[in-house]
Amino acid sequence: MPDRDAPAAAAAPISLLTQDGYSIAARLYTCTGAVRARLIVAGANGVPQSFYQAFAEFAASHGYETLTLDYRGIGLSKTSTLKGYEMDYLDWAYQDLAAAIDYWYSDDVPLYMMGHSFGGHAFGLLPNHHKVSKFYTFATGAGWHGWMPVSEQIKVHVLWKVIGPLLVRWKGYLAWSMMGMGADLPKGVFRDWKHWCQFPRYFFDDPAASDIRDKFLTVTTPIVAANAIDDLWAMPRSRDAFMSGYPAGIWQGVDIDPAALGLKGIGHMGYFRRQAQPLWRDALAWFEHSPAP
Repeated sequence: MPDRDAPAAAAAPISLLTQDGYSIAARLYTCTGAVRARLIVAGANGVPQSFYQAFAEFAASHGYETLTLDYRGIGLSKTSTLKGYEMDYLDWAYQDLAAAIDYWYSDDVPLYMMGHSFGGHAFGLLPNHHKVSKFYTFATGAGWHGWMPVSEQIKVHVLWKVIGPLLVRWKGYLAWSMMGMGADLPKGVFRDWKHWCQFPRYFFDDPAASDIRDKFLTVTTPIVAANAIDDLWAMPRSRDAFMSGYPAGIWQGVDIDPAALGLKGIGHMGYFRRQAQPLWRDALAWFEHSPAP
């Protein structure tokens, strides 16, 4: 992989039509040179696709045609108002990401996926995950407060039990932006997210979610799950708890020490900031050099 990034073509906006008839706003970042593979960015909960622009441009400059998208209810895929808007949290996987795969898949070019937080939850839910040859995810964890340091546990309890319910009751949705924590979230997303975060292994421990557990057992795609040791929301032990829901032997965990990379910190969002280019290079190198399934 070259050390100097080649210029990537300007991103082109497109619309993806889901199986249930929803129009999803996406952007394609094309390469100016030879194409190694195609890549889909499966973003985090409440994070608009614009956040991943720097990474998408970087990947395109290294031969990976890249697609980003805004899940329904978020960013450019948001309805005029979230008040009264109903959706299933898992539609982001079942419908939106599935539509991206169907659009971006072809027989002649490998298709990879890069996840962030929720993106790692979503992969095993995808009805067409078999079309993705390799999957690399940052910051995927179980979300349970018990995996977090005590100080973060207190913040999370306040969010789930006080601030979140008050905002939803007042606005009709989780006004996440009022706290400077990302895009506003539909009420259903907050409801399901809060519910599953009470379990040490997220939805895998939900007695009502046996169908979800069964979906994950069908995954055969090689996976790397990389987590920073300073990511308080998804520390390596939280990752291991969640990733145990994937079949043994298909995934490997990577613990990232920011200091070893000369970074001041990564946290839960720093994986896709420009300073994190060493992480991007490692991920793209894995895509390029790891054995095909």
